[in-house]
Amino acid sequence: MASSVDKTLARYPSLAGKVVLITGGATGIGASFVEHFFDQGAKVAFFDIDTNAGEALADQLGADLGEGQSRPMFLRVDLTDIGALREAIADVRSTLGPVGVLVNNAANDTRHKIEDVTPESYDAGIAVNLRHQFFAAQAVIDDMKQLGGGSIVNLGSISWMLKNAGYPVYLSAKAAVQGMTRGLARDLGPFRIRVNTLVPGWVMTDRQRRLWLDDTGRRAIKEGQCIDAELLPEHLARAALFLASDDSAMMTAQDVVIDGGWA
Repeated sequence: MASSVDKTLARYPSLAGKVVLITGGATGIGASFVEHFFDQGAKVAFFDIDTNAGEALADQLGADLGEGQSRPMFLRVDLTDIGALREAIADVRSTLGPVGVLVNNAANDTRHKIEDVTPESYDAGIAVNLRHQFFAAQAVIDDMKQLGGGSIVNLGSISWMLKNAGYPVYLSAKAAVQGMTRGLARDLGPFRIRVNTLVPGWVMTDRQRRLWLDDTGRRAIKEGQCIDAELLPEHLARAALFLASDDSAMMTAQDVVIDGGWA
């Protein structure tokens, strides 16, 4: 597939050579994160349960390496298995070095009705949308202390701000992400570890177009957004680059909303 990286936009020298870990990086917004950080010269590792898409992305980017660059490191990881998550982060550390940037991207916004939620499905929803973010952050703290600082970017959503219907467990988890960010930012600030939430609007990924976007949705976007244009994965990726770079060195505990002015 063609690269979505616009070469006319900002370069961040502080990201070159830095170890960046991205969860849910094989497709959609996550794949754009992988592309953009790789384009900045970072040492990129990414996790996903979609082995085929993950290997394909790593192969694609690895086919055009810059001087001193290595192929992105892809590992198949079920992020709801915290033991497996910790082992995978240890593998990244031993291969690439201490993690300086963590992008907690992975999530699942499958629709569900309140009356259909069971204790088991509720726990599963929290596990895939919130819990792994905390434990991934926990697992890289010592790395970032060793480096003298770092950046953690947690992915939230405007969906709960808009009071969207049809997926209440997802909304609960995404609202909690912003509280988690603030708590982590306070505790980790003394170590120059910054923690921010990147809060997307309705991003037009292949999955969203295939499963949820219809004429009603298009009208809602047109009426809700101030900017009458599609919100795309690369718009999120460019914001993540800034939050990860030294350019945002005094920015922490913040919610950065990228939604075309909807929320």
